[in-house]
Amino acid sequence: MSELTELSYALDTFYFLICGVLVMWMAAGFSMLEAGLVRSKNTAEILTKNIALFAIACTMYLLLGYYLMYSSPAGGILPNLGFLLGGENTVEAVTAGGDDAPYYSMRADFFFQVVFVATAMSIVSGAVAERMKLWAFLAFAVVMTGVIYPVSGYWTWGGGWLSEIGFSDYAGSGIVHMAGAAAALAGVLVLGPRKGKYGKDGSIFAIPGANLPLATLGTFILWMGWFGFNGGSELKVSDVSSANNMAQVLVNTNAAAAGGVIAALILAKAWFRKADLTMALNGAIAGLVSITADPLSPSALGATLIGAIGGLLVVVAIVGLDKLKLDDPVGAISAHGVAGIWGVLAVPLTNDGASFGPQLIGIVGIFAWVFAASLVVWLIIKAIMGVRVSEEEEYEGVDLAECGLEAYPEFTTSKVHSGGTGRSRSEGLGQPQPMTPRPQ
Repeated sequence: MSELTELSYALDTFYFLICGVLVMWMAAGFSMLEAGLVRSKNTAEILTKNIALFAIACTMYLLLGYYLMYSSPAGGILPNLGFLLGGENTVEAVTAGGDDAPYYSMRADFFFQVVFVATAMSIVSGAVAERMKLWAFLAFAVVMTGVIYPVSGYWTWGGGWLSEIGFSDYAGSGIVHMAGAAAALAGVLVLGPRKGKYGKDGSIFAIPGANLPLATLGTFILWMGWFGFNGGSELKVSDVSSANNMAQVLVNTNAAAAGGVIAALILAKAWFRKADLTMALNGAIAGLVSITADPLSPSALGATLIGAIGGLLVVVAIVGLDKLKLDDPVGAISAHGVAGIWGVLAVPLTNDGASFGPQLIGIVGIFAWVFAASLVVWLIIKAIMGVRVSEEEEYEGVDLAECGLEAYPEFTTSKVHSGGTGRSRSEGLGQPQPMTPRPQ
């Protein structure tokens, strides 16, 4: 290996690792966003979910998921399970290098991929917030990150049948974001809405989050982390063409997020007569999700328009899901699912190498697999251990029921002391008031 080749190898490996670190930082963004959009009595539990799901995703992808995704035959449907019969060890596949990695270390590839699967699982946590049992959620995370996501990942990035027919998804609008939303939708259907969210007469009650500054911080962290999410998907940076491509990807990623914010904010003002911050936050995420399927081909203005359409769609989707009584406290299904579908469909508009047929097939294939498999897993978990906390625990807050502590113990509005122990329990934040449907 020449000195120039060694330098390129080192540079591309380092670039890949740093992009992976940026994507890992998105875990903090999801945590802060979700902690800001739930009620204070449920904050510690949602934070516990986020750090635990990240750890589970890293472990399951190491043990099983990465092997399923990248050790299976080209053009296939069923992944390779040969290691279960004494074949190649998963860890050996993960840590291979040298001749197996022509321009970057395969360990760097694993590191970059593992934070993607954690991102897909993070989408689920917000949608089922405030009423799901912690350990039921973590049990689902084991299957989602170890099997469900890797199978559809094999179909696409792993060289499976969707890749063979020409499905194009540069950084994962469908492969990561729509997949996470499909799993979340299945969970929401099994779980049901939060108590007090919908009236018997069909009315919708807003349940505001406890900390919008925290939610805004989380959105900015996600925005920043997305530069690694999309930028790292160029896979290398050591030649002029790749370096220029990465620059274009980052410019377009930023432009799409900005377009999503502006469009969502304008529509919210026109529809609700208010500049709704939560809509603007969801607009940013929808713009980012929309451009993720192809942040390279559009012009910067084109990326802005793609993100703006995503911002409009997320506002409509949030209101629409509420009317269907699908309770998603953070708007995850809308921002990642609906915008993810739009992003995949938008690819042929600017990329001559993509066509609508394979894109539609990919959307249907990924969604059907992830939704159906997730629904089965959720129903099995429900039968074995239940998925929902009791009505009393939901009223008091899952922080105490699941974690035995409160995130903001000194700021609760009222207290009930239990049996002489001196331990306080939050009564909640009062009854929700009816208002225009909006993201929670």
